[in-house]
Amino acid sequence: MPIGNVVFDMGNVLMTFDGLVFARMFTDNETDARMLHGALFARPEWALLDAGAIDHETMLNIATWHLPTRLHPNLIDCFERWPERSRPLMPVCDLAARLKRDGYGLYLLSNASTTIDRQLAGCPAYPLMDGRVVSGFEHIMKPDPAIFHLLCERFDLDPASCLFVDDNADNCRGAERAGMRAHHFTGDIAALERELDS
Repeated sequence: MPIGNVVFDMGNVLMTFDGLVFARMFTDNETDARMLHGALFARPEWALLDAGAIDHETMLNIATWHLPTRLHPNLIDCFERWPERSRPLMPVCDLAARLKRDGYGLYLLSNASTTIDRQLAGCPAYPLMDGRVVSGFEHIMKPDPAIFHLLCERFDLDPASCLFVDDNADNCRGAERAGMRAHHFTGDIAALERELDS
């Protein structure tokens, strides 16, 4: 079956996501940036936030417990404002616009929390999407094939008609188990275009 739908991950596919880079934006030295990153983005509970298993207040409390008091204002500032520091990956967003003009269906499938719209506000490709599934709302996460099945059921898609694009190889394997084709995106837009052409 030819590909008629492209399913995009968000972080490091459509938008930048690097917790240490964000932490540096809210601190004034590398030591503090690494402490902030370790207490927030690098905590195992961050995945629980994306899964909808804990709320944002809980995540903030956990991060607070792992930082000295002097960094609490930095933490709060970072926690509230990091999504606006995420930047679009324009080659992928431009490709999405071309695909839309060519008649492809476009979808978003992301492991992200329920505040995802704050980050997507900076994504020029997002208004082009025909639908989305976000882990924080569904309480299912990639690479579980169930989240890919959910996307297909919700939007009446044949998995064989979908190409899934993600920067995480395990997530790509989950998509393949669900019957999709998958492309492990490493920043090489030409390789993604070749995958579509093939």
